[in-house]
Amino acid sequence: NEDRSITALVEDNPVILNAVRQEHEETLAYVRRAVGKTDAPLHSYFALVADDPSVQIVSIAQKWYVEEMMKGTEYADLPVLSAAAPFKAGGRGGPEYYTDVAKGDVAIKNVSDLYLYPNTARAVLITGAEVKDWLERSAGIFNQITPGAGDQVLLNPSFPSYNFDVIDGVNYQIDLSQPSKFDSKGKLLDETANRIVNLTYQGQPIDPDQKFVIATNNYRASGGGNFPGAKGDTIILEAPDTNRDVIVRYIVEQGTISPSADANWRFAPMPGTSVLFDTGPKASAYADQVPGVTITPAGAGPDGFARFKIQL
Repeated sequence: NEDRSITALVEDNPVILNAVRQEHEETLAYVRRAVGKTDAPLHSYFALVADDPSVQIVSIAQKWYVEEMMKGTEYADLPVLSAAAPFKAGGRGGPEYYTDVAKGDVAIKNVSDLYLYPNTARAVLITGAEVKDWLERSAGIFNQITPGAGDQVLLNPSFPSYNFDVIDGVNYQIDLSQPSKFDSKGKLLDETANRIVNLTYQGQPIDPDQKFVIATNNYRASGGGNFPGAKGDTIILEAPDTNRDVIVRYIVEQGTISPSADANWRFAPMPGTSVLFDTGPKASAYADQVPGVTITPAGAGPDGFARFKIQL
């Protein structure tokens, strides 16, 4: 198609600038205002390959909020898990498109960086079997890996990072030697596929029939991403607060947060096998601090990205 884009070059209008200057300055002051502190960096450079602090803090805040909202309801005694995904994780956004909040003050603008979208908090009621399939859907972001082979490409580029949900409150491994159960749109591919292994709750294999409350957002709960157990018919809480506001409230209450990831998920061991993935160049400062996985530099990737290797 013919390019019909138009660029208009006009001079600033001082009357308009003066009229909105106070509101603009007040807005900047608001978003720069510290709401608390973090005692560790919050970054998403490795959010697609290991448990991650920027996703962890979202999950912790969501779980805290939903547990409060469940008090006094018929669901008060059920276990609450939390599902969250990395929003800024490179991809088409480029090698600078990552969350990166330094240790120290956390401002409103940092929370907006952690949680890009104006979603509102939701909770759904699902079974242990649906918890597993929710994770199987997430695990579609990975290519199938051949045991014993080296330097295989790990990530499926057609799978958006915002559909890579990590569920906090359970422990699990992802067996990359298995095919994906679902395709990148959530359509069932292989009923027998079993990437999620050693899935446990409180140290015991998860009961497929046990009921769990999952803290999430309105997009996911209403069917966004086509996740098992989240098709709009399992919602038990439609909260008025945005997920961003939930995070802010949690940080304000805590004062100082400790967002270090707890490695509740990792790849299943695959001796003699390695995979490659690309992330932002600034990731090199954190590569030796990622829990549950050994990550080493592997040179330059395309388009300004840096390449890293994982020995499975």
